[in-house]
Amino acid sequence: MFTRVLIANRGAIATRIIRSLRRLGIESVAVYAESDRDSLHVQQADHAFSLGEGPAADTYLAVDKILAVAQATNAQAIHPGYGFLSENADFAQACEAQGFVFLGPCPEQIIEFGLKHRARALALAADVPLLPGTDLLTNLDDARVEAERIGYPVMLKSTAGGGGIGMQVCQSELELEQAYASVRRLGQNNFSNDGVFIEKFIARARHIEVQVIGDGQGRALAIGERDCSAQRRNQKVIEECPAPNLSDDVRANLHSTAANLLASVSYRNAGTVEFIFDADTEQFYFLEVNTRLQVEHGVTEEVFNVDLVEWMLKVGAGELAFFDTFDAKPQGHAVQVRVYAEDPYKGFAPAPGLLTVVEWTDEPNVRIDHWVSAGLEISPYFDPMIAKVIVHRPSRTEALTAMASALRQSQLYGTQTNLQYLEMLMQDAVVTAGTITTRYLNDVQWQPRRLDVISGGTQTTIQDARGRRGYWHVGVPPSGAFDNYTFRLLNRVLDNDIDAAGFEVAVQGPSFKVSCDTTIAWGGATTEFTCNGELIPPYEVFEVEAGSVLEMGALASTGARAYIAFGGGLNCPEYLGSRSTFTLGQFGGHNGRALRAGDVLALAPNNPHCSPQPAPIELRPVLSNAWTLRVIYGPHGAPDFLTESDIDTFFDATWEVHYNSSRTGVRLIGPKPEWARTDGGEAGLHPSNLHDNAYAFGSIDFTGDMPVILGPDGPSLGGFVCPATVITADLWKLGQLRAGDRLCFEPVSIEKAVTIEAAQECALSELEPRPVPPTNYTRPLSPVIDRLPEAEFGDEIVFRPAGDHFLLIEYGDLELDIRLRFRAHALMRYLQETKVEGLRELTPGIRSLQIHYDSQTISLHSVIDTVVAAERVLASQLDSLEVPSRIVHLPLSWNDEACQQAIDKYMQSVRANAPWCPSNLEFIRRINGLTDIEAVKRVVFDASYLVLGLGDVYLGAPVATPVDPRHRLVTTKYNPARTWTAENSVGIGGSYLCVYGMEGPGGYQFVGRTLQMWNRYQQTAQFQQPWLLRFFDQIRFYEVGHDELMQMRRDFPTGQHAIRIEETRFSLADYQAFVDSQEESIQAFKLQREQAFADELARWHRDGQFHFEVEEAPELTQSESWPEGAILVDSPVSGSVWQHSVAEGDTVVPGQTLMVLESMKMEIPVVATRAGRVYRLPLGAGARITAGQTLCVLKETDNEA
Repeated sequence: MFTRVLIANRGAIATRIIRSLRRLGIESVAVYAESDRDSLHVQQADHAFSLGEGPAADTYLAVDKILAVAQATNAQAIHPGYGFLSENADFAQACEAQGFVFLGPCPEQIIEFGLKHRARALALAADVPLLPGTDLLTNLDDARVEAERIGYPVMLKSTAGGGGIGMQVCQSELELEQAYASVRRLGQNNFSNDGVFIEKFIARARHIEVQVIGDGQGRALAIGERDCSAQRRNQKVIEECPAPNLSDDVRANLHSTAANLLASVSYRNAGTVEFIFDADTEQFYFLEVNTRLQVEHGVTEEVFNVDLVEWMLKVGAGELAFFDTFDAKPQGHAVQVRVYAEDPYKGFAPAPGLLTVVEWTDEPNVRIDHWVSAGLEISPYFDPMIAKVIVHRPSRTEALTAMASALRQSQLYGTQTNLQYLEMLMQDAVVTAGTITTRYLNDVQWQPRRLDVISGGTQTTIQDARGRRGYWHVGVPPSGAFDNYTFRLLNRVLDNDIDAAGFEVAVQGPSFKVSCDTTIAWGGATTEFTCNGELIPPYEVFEVEAGSVLEMGALASTGARAYIAFGGGLNCPEYLGSRSTFTLGQFGGHNGRALRAGDVLALAPNNPHCSPQPAPIELRPVLSNAWTLRVIYGPHGAPDFLTESDIDTFFDATWEVHYNSSRTGVRLIGPKPEWARTDGGEAGLHPSNLHDNAYAFGSIDFTGDMPVILGPDGPSLGGFVCPATVITADLWKLGQLRAGDRLCFEPVSIEKAVTIEAAQECALSELEPRPVPPTNYTRPLSPVIDRLPEAEFGDEIVFRPAGDHFLLIEYGDLELDIRLRFRAHALMRYLQETKVEGLRELTPGIRSLQIHYDSQTISLHSVIDTVVAAERVLASQLDSLEVPSRIVHLPLSWNDEACQQAIDKYMQSVRANAPWCPSNLEFIRRINGLTDIEAVKRVVFDASYLVLGLGDVYLGAPVATPVDPRHRLVTTKYNPARTWTAENSVGIGGSYLCVYGMEGPGGYQFVGRTLQMWNRYQQTAQFQQPWLLRFFDQIRFYEVGHDELMQMRRDFPTGQHAIRIEETRFSLADYQAFVDSQEESIQAFKLQREQAFADELARWHRDGQFHFEVEEAPELTQSESWPEGAILVDSPVSGSVWQHSVAEGDTVVPGQTLMVLESMKMEIPVVATRAGRVYRLPLGAGARITAGQTLCVLKETDNEA
């Protein structure tokens, strides 16, 4: 037997062959096109080699490349699978010429049976029944004569055709004349042979085939028959073994006829003899021989308990003993369906694209031959088959039932597949009766509940009401509808489930077509929404008929987001418990992104028991351009972080919404604080800097001197002062804040906020207003609601409310002390084990623990009482605390190319002369008083970084500090922040190291780049959940080059690259003993660092860089007059000009992009509305603009002199 076999194929057949090779102890060699890099056959093979980029001709059909791999790997045999080179006689000959065993028939047999007229001659010689037909036709006149002789209808066939290509049914002489040239051309283009012939066409035909294997010496075994009659466009859809509704005589005659035919030519290896069976006369006729393993071979294997791949290997190796021992006795019934990336609703059009969900049934005795996993892109270059699902049961009825169940329990999402279509066929009366004929599926209608996106609009995403909960501690934001109130009201209008998903729309609405009758409701920002041109009133139930086109226009002057709800909701998979889209993380909703033209979304079934009704006027949200946001003072405030004057100014001021606001946060323009302190100490240079703690939803976060109200996609962990938090009942307003809107903050009590929320919930539930009486409230002098004394509890414990659902508990002094992190961990574990009703989430910070509680279930004071009782127990146990810890060894590309690229972009577009530019490493060296950059490098690679928090910049991104205080390099963060940071860049900010969990903005000083912290789709040995790291892991870096890291990054998410992880424990007592023993050298290091830090600060003051402010581009006014007949292209939004795509004098066509705007942290293309020549571009890059302002002036080309 062979020891190493190359598989000259891809996809499901490659993984199928690997399975047999592995069982037999034979090494597998896989080849792959670059677009198949993530295919399971690449991961499962013992050796895998790239064939380069491109389609089949450059990869899987590239004989020289494949044979070169075979030579390089010392493969002994080559298995061609099916398709590609499997029936290529030249390839078979080349294999044998170079000393490889070709696991298939000899080249001469491939040639003889590949030409259909020669195959007919061989069949005739072996007494195989033939359909009335012809030899090769020489011209159209001969075709007319022969067709008349045979009798219409006839089938015109290419002699070299296959896979349904080059076959045309002709019902009349006219159709024959029309098809003749086309079929010849298809044969020439696809098979380099334009020969054609005619056969009698049988109207009620079944496709029956017999599996045969020959020893090459005159023996051939027939291994049962298969029914492959369920076809569309001559491509098989359902295959089964044995064929239903055949008499024993017919079955035996089929087997002997097929075996005799292949024995007559001393056929070698696996092959299939295909027959046409006339359902009316019960006669069968020869169709063709496939000189390869068939796609549907699995059903034969299941029924006869054989491994055909193993037999092919044995024939190739000359091990033929099984020919003498095989006993062809079928057991039970097997059914196979082919799962394709195709759209049955659109004529089975191929549907290449991303698969975000791949879940197969776990039912026993279901075999699934497939090659895909979540996150894999289905290439447009190759056959769209994803999988073969095979079910074997004692009876046919049981097999069909089990198949329907298996399909129902499987899920593929991302692109369109035929999974639900196949499930429907399992219930079809003709299929279940076993009377299906080859043309039956052509008339089967598939009517799914779906909508087809015609235009996605600017930023239309799928959201649900509650969003993601339970992952705040690892940096996963809730997402969900930004205007949660409007969204829930619309679902209530339709009487939907609370979790029903719908559309959130920003700037410009989408257009889409629905395939079925449904109901919708919409509301939110001012706009027009139409169904087949008819205006749809907001906040009312609207009946939509199948085939209708719905279109939403641009959002007008009030409100920033509109919402569309559907009866029953949208049906897309949940990700971490929610259907909401988190576009920054690229997950949830539809493929983790905004909608695009061509997307297809499933509509959930309407609830037959629902009672939809319009929303009362009193409950419809009132939108304006002047807002009042009710807030809870805190968690931070005066006098420790801000002055009392700062707080008064904050509440007295009228703030303006900045154009660069988004779902992550709403930026505000207004007065700058004076601050109560000069800097943030170890947390950073700016007085707004804190040691990282968890944020609350709706916190108003001062990133430097500019406040940002955190939105539903905002970060969970950060190091900035938050003087107020929007109450839960007003969070919806944040979603409607528009650039240029004005707002002020009104402080209210927590008790009042809880009452308002309860009334709002009751109003939504009952669709009746629930007014809340006004109350007087005086803002307290401090946001701190309680303190526990250091003398009793070991450290002072401070309680800071953060809105009406969050409580921030802080420990000790404002300094980095691992002991304080242990205190937060101890309380977190205690509360997790106690299981207090009403506690939702616990998120630790550096010296804090945030408690997210349901204030409708448990009061703030009850939460505080619970914590105080816990701390009385825990205070005496802290010194003995130890926690599980892992030493995680990660590669680090020092000063990686991606880091330098981000610095270059920053210097070009944000701040050219920042102290940390052009080298972050030089800045780190200088501010820490080190001798050279090599000293910085030694510290980074010598340090063991203890993970104190996760999600510092989203998605499991660690905030970590060196265990040894002498490795704690301190820096300040970028001011202003970078607009772009490569995913998994590694940086230092304050005293902390962070690995960026995803691409996005950032402010940490770069040292390099490493592996992924978050695995969006795959579960591997290292990723048992989407996030890699755990609290109290220790990160240790080792150096790799950029190219080596890029290879690791390609392989790590799929489990093809492993990292070293050591299990250990971290003891607080041992750590404290170490610090005490090194106290003198630690203090010396700190003094050196502090002096260098002070010197750098003085340099900033001297050079005028300490109070750097971003210069807002001036808002331009236009008084210029344009020529008569000019075409004005106006801005749809307020924002700034990012870049021009055309220049003055260019000729443009309708739909061509003229420029790209930046607004709400989105890039918004502006396109030409008509053809013309660019006359003027009045605004340069960076110019601030308002909605309606002229961006481009076109002149019609016909008017030009």
